[in-house]
Amino acid sequence: MRSEAGWGLKLAAGAGIAFLHLPLALIVLYAFTTEEKSFQFPPPGLTLHWFSAAWFDRPDIWPPLWLSLRVAAIATAFALVFGTLAAAALSRARFFGKDQLSLLFILPIALPGIITGIALRSAFDIMNLPFSTLTIILGHATFCIVVVYNNALARFRRLSPSMVEASMDLGANSFQTFRHIVLPQIASALLAGGMLAFALSFDEVIVTTFTAGQQSTLPIWMLQELIRPRQRPVTNVVAIIVIAVTFLPILAAYYFTRQDEHRQG
Repeated sequence: MRSEAGWGLKLAAGAGIAFLHLPLALIVLYAFTTEEKSFQFPPPGLTLHWFSAAWFDRPDIWPPLWLSLRVAAIATAFALVFGTLAAAALSRARFFGKDQLSLLFILPIALPGIITGIALRSAFDIMNLPFSTLTIILGHATFCIVVVYNNALARFRRLSPSMVEASMDLGANSFQTFRHIVLPQIASALLAGGMLAFALSFDEVIVTTFTAGQQSTLPIWMLQELIRPRQRPVTNVVAIIVIAVTFLPILAAYYFTRQDEHRQG
């Protein structure tokens, strides 16, 4: 009975993984199709033409790509600073309303993206802040901070306060204690959180739709191409780039997290 149950769980897990990844496999497959305007299955032929077309013949791809990379990098930098500071403050402090404040930090990533986007757009309108790269960065930072905050908070809670107290007793100031004692202990958590934040920011589309104004990030460009397609396989080629840029940081973050668990275990 136990063996049958084990096989049943494995089949269910395999079916779930196939259901999640089959659309990604189809995107990769149709990036190589020779057909430009329609998707036949199986594809009538395979070619690498669309990769060269995306690289050389479609200059409209590059500005959204650079904008997405720039926004993701700056939003991640904001998240690393403010997420770490918030985690450091809330990990040790005891005060009335601490749990409610922690909930407010987590709320932006728990809410549906459309709610966050509408709230941010309303806030920017009230502040008379023109929609630009800055508003996109601020919008992305709202949920990127949550990712870094969660990772850093978990690490701060495992950090022994006696190490910080010993450093201060030996004459180190706050900056020296943070640099030589605290930072080495939380560095891998910050690295993992930063990678996850970068991946989330790079492929974000819903919040960006409400905060971008006339600018177009790469996911917005892809959405427009799906609505008014010019070369469908080129859109799939760009989708492969997005998959790679988001998958690799997530994989690296998973690796660093697992490595820390084994080291502490």
